[in-house]
Order: sequence, then C-alpha cells, then structure tokens
Amino acid sequence: MAITSANQLELLQTAEAVAREKMIDPGLVVEAMEESLARAAKSRYGAEMDIRVKIDRKTGVARFTRVRTVVEDDAVENYQAEMTVAQARQYMPDPKVGDEFAEEVPPVELGRIAAQSAKQVILQKVREAERERQYDEFKDRVGTIINGVVKREEYGNIIVDIGRGEAVLRRNEKIGRESYRPNDRIRVFIKDVRREPRGPQIFLSRTAPEFMAELFKMEVPEIYDGIIEIKAVARDPGSRAKIAVVSYDNSIDPVGACVGMRGS
Repeated sequence: MAITSANQLELLQTAEAVAREKMIDPGLVVEAMEESLARAAKSRYGAEMDIRVKIDRKTGVARFTRVRTVVEDDAVENYQAEMTVAQARQYMPDPKVGDEFAEEVPPVELGRIAAQSAKQVILQKVREAERERQYDEFKDRVGTIINGVVKREEYGNIIVDIGRGEAVLRRNEKIGRESYRPNDRIRVFIKDVRREPRGPQIFLSRTAPEFMAELFKMEVPEIYDGIIEIKAVARDPGSRAKIAVVSYDNSIDPVGACVGMRGS
C-alpha cells in the first residue's frame, strides 16, 4: 500500500523533519512510524492479533501483515496470534515450532485521532533516541571541561545548554557567591553521566577539585605537555585553593610556571 492519505503523508513529513532537526538516524523514526501504524491496525483488527507493518524506505510503501506463530499443541494461549503444527500445515509445507506465518491484511487509513496518537508515538521514540545519542556522546567526556549556556533555574539547580543536549549543575556543585541568569555563558566540569529512569542525565560541577586541575591543564602549557604534573588539589570553592605540583624538568620551576615568578 502506498502511503497516499493526507494524514500518512503528514506523518512521513514529520518523521523526516524531526530526524533532520534532532540529527538522528531517519531509520529510527521510520521504525517508530511502523510501530504507530501497527497500533492503529490493532485497534481495527483486534488487540490480540500480532499485526506488523513494514515501510519501504525508498518507495514509502507500507505492508500490513498478520503474523501467527507455530507452537506446541498444548501451548496455544492466543488463538489470534498462535496456531498448532497441524493447523500450520494448511499454510506451510513443513511447519516447525517457532516458525511464523505472515499473511497480508488490508491497510488501515488513519483518522485524525489515530494520526495524532501515531505522532505522539513517533515523537516519544525520537526523544528516546535523542537521549541515547546524548549518553553515547558524553559518557566518554566525564572528567573534562565544557562551555555551556545557562537556560533556566529549577529548584536551585541550573539547567545548562551544552550544545546537543542539556545538563544539570546542582546547587551543591555551584560556587556559593555566583549567580546565573538565562543566556549567561558558563564553563563547567562534567562530573558524571549516568542512566536514570527518566533518561540519561549529565551532571556538572564548578566546585570539584578536578575542575581546577583541568583548568590548569588548559592554561599552563607545561602541565598540558606533561612536563609538570599536578599531584593533588585542595579547594575552598570561591575562596581559596592549593595545588601540589612536581616538575620532571630540572630547568623548570613548577610553582613559577603555574602561578608566576612572584607567586601571585
């Protein structure tokens, strides 16, 4: 069945636009579309049926099929989606347990409500794919510094736009005397990236001792090149800090290289 109805054309356009905007694999959006069409078909043919939809990625042709699985004679629980070996012989030459028999069924035209529901399924799948992409992108960047833009404050926590996602600067990770307003640029330390029930979360810090160590690596060439090594960092965030450094080149004073010849 070619997707020709206005609602289905709108779904295809939505899928393509969202994939481009979110920079995710268009195939993931098409899979979400197939799932949404299958749900709409089940509402027509019956929820107990195993209805599957496959959309041709090139032509846009959608094929609706009803699938029945071959099971043991005493294992049939759903007569709409399962059949015995004896029953399967009517459709297959040599059926075995676990085989699937698919037969094409008439396509389902989406009404307005079904189309809206299908859009929600697609957008939900896109959000999940976007969160997964964000996790994959940032999980290996824990322990590094990143620049971001303050978006808003939620219960004392700062939500930071870090380019292709959002991250959280918790209230206990902020320097006490600092205040932030929307659109302020901010430099932060990626402290942790982990999966949570609501999706992958990126946690930032401006008080971590490692933040200062990374700043020195960025600002002092000798540390970046490995000539000077930071051995330890102690901080009273917003007030004072100390770092212990060692030089592997006798001609370079580690303290002078880090804070200046006069120690200021």
